[in-house]
Amino acid sequence: MAIKISKRIKEAYTKVVDGKAYSLKDAVEVIKQMPKTKFDETIELHFDLGLDTKNSDHNVRGTIVLPHGTGKSVKVAVICQGDNVAKAKNAGADFVGGQDLIEKIDKEGFLAFDVIIATPDMMKDLSKLGKVLGPRGLMPSPKAGTVTADVERALREVKAGRVEFKNDKQGGVHLGIGKRSFSNEFIFANAQLIIDTITHAKPSSVKGVFIKSVYISSTMGAGVKVAL
Repeated sequence: MAIKISKRIKEAYTKVVDGKAYSLKDAVEVIKQMPKTKFDETIELHFDLGLDTKNSDHNVRGTIVLPHGTGKSVKVAVICQGDNVAKAKNAGADFVGGQDLIEKIDKEGFLAFDVIIATPDMMKDLSKLGKVLGPRGLMPSPKAGTVTADVERALREVKAGRVEFKNDKQGGVHLGIGKRSFSNEFIFANAQLIIDTITHAKPSSVKGVFIKSVYISSTMGAGVKVAL
């Protein structure tokens, strides 16, 4: 059975020259020329990396604070106790608690947040939720900057537009970098920082071509290959 392609998608593909790799600036312009949807689409970057993911030394992971944010309102839960409770609330956390919040997640299935930040002293109790939070990408980790004693700084960065990147089992990295309503300059700046950051995240054990390809797209648009 043939897959029906919408008129809007067909028009989006007419904006892209098949097989051509565009400069990042030109690629952003092409994305912005594609037909709009009724909602503010997310602009995404898709990397194909030359990784042997069976080799633990070939994993790529890190965080970036985007200069112009993601355009998304992020709800943050902070798992902490003592003086950090007041600090987290004052810094703008949406949900704050210790064992009580852990139990709410565990027993009631409470997941009305996008990011969890936890202080190191709470990780022993929080670890029991690994099967719930892990598959959803919500489990805090030191590498992602979400296990920290400095909850105020972590909250500021997350709210300002900090994004986490990590490769999947196929060696790809996929992440949202902003909204279609952003100016070309804002999209370009966010994208360039991510490309530069991932370029410098190449593991020393990786030989040959590290970034095999990069595509930029909108949620419902066609992908545009970026020249490296």
